[in-house]
Amino acid sequence: MDGVTATGIRADARIVARGDGRGGTALPVLEGEGPLALRRVRASGDEARVMVVGAMSGPLGGDRLRVRARAAAGARLHVGSAAATIALPGQHKGEARYDVRLDVADGAELNWLPEQLISAGGSDLRVTTRAELGAGARLVLREEQVLGRVGEEPGRLTSRLTVRVAGRTLLDQELSCGPGAPGGWDGPAVLGGHRSVGQLVVVRPEFAERPAAARVLGEGAALMPLAGPAVLVSAVAPDALRLRRLLDEALALLT
Repeated sequence: MDGVTATGIRADARIVARGDGRGGTALPVLEGEGPLALRRVRASGDEARVMVVGAMSGPLGGDRLRVRARAAAGARLHVGSAAATIALPGQHKGEARYDVRLDVADGAELNWLPEQLISAGGSDLRVTTRAELGAGARLVLREEQVLGRVGEEPGRLTSRLTVRVAGRTLLDQELSCGPGAPGGWDGPAVLGGHRSVGQLVVVRPEFAERPAAARVLGEGAALMPLAGPAVLVSAVAPDALRLRRLLDEALALLT
């Protein structure tokens, strides 16, 4: 349940999609609170589409936001956002948290494609994204993070991404940037002075038998097969526009 407490806002959003038995996808659960408003938009074929519409600024310091999305058997679900999410310092002290939990059943498909997350100066945000997939599930997951608005230093941003298929962990990585982050985050081994960083994870059952080959995808991006039916694309860029172009090109190559 949402609400404002002495340490910030608490809000949850929940999406459940399942096959409707007629070749389409139904949305029996579509619940959003506070800054996490959900809107169903025009479907594309048998795919249901949901937009996360930010009804308030944030996340701000001390906020606790959580989004859960489940694609049950027979469902094809696409989730996006209407605009970038901006982490701001706010009036409350302390770290804000944004937790995303994705559950994709065997035979279902989820495309998780939100807009960028911008870490504004003075903010402190921890983002955790965890995807649990059945053996025959399909997933496209994109994360894009922009460190600071134009002309400002970034806030503190820690992001952890975990992907599991049939109970097996394929990816578990964490990146921490900004003031107070471990040394070297802005060095040549990590961001190399860039201010936009992103990941694209594509899970397809056919990758188990025909894995994609590792390759460099232009300046600042690389494709790496994971130990399972999945591929990871990591990219850094000087700005959000260039980052999106790199990830879009990688997605077109993979799908």
